[in-house]
Amino acid sequence: MPADHATPAEPARWRHDGVRVVGADQLDANTAQTPGMDRKAAINFARVGAQKLWAGTVHIHAGAKTGAHHHGALESVIYVVKGRARMRWGEALEYTAEAGPGDFIYVPPFVPHQEINASPTEVLECVLVRSDGEAVAVNLDIAPAEPPEAVRWIDPTHPNG
Repeated sequence: MPADHATPAEPARWRHDGVRVVGADQLDANTAQTPGMDRKAAINFARVGAQKLWAGTVHIHAGAKTGAHHHGALESVIYVVKGRARMRWGEALEYTAEAGPGDFIYVPPFVPHQEINASPTEVLECVLVRSDGEAVAVNLDIAPAEPPEAVRWIDPTHPNG
């Protein structure tokens, strides 16, 4: 049997090195913060030993937005739980799209972008997953294009959205 599988001689190996459950009341706010946003880590190296990802929650205050930035070689996925997310991206943040509850947003490596709570009155609640535990955020000095071009979320399988 391969060494990565428990054998009858070690039935409890996975007891402490297996699945981890991080309760909603156990999220860690000791993570990089941005004004107008509250991030809490659920899955990272410090919490569970994750080697290749970071996952947690982010609450973006009503009307708040980040500055233009990118996350280096990291990939990011944002799942909208509640509220309305507006994303701007591109060399001059010239593109924009919105996502609502149940929608996923994918941000490829090195893409300049900005996250915005599209609501002036309600908190935007999201789950965030990144492809590494490193807190990479490269701030960019970009003069945003106005008005940005609205872009539909499409892929080769669904070319009409």
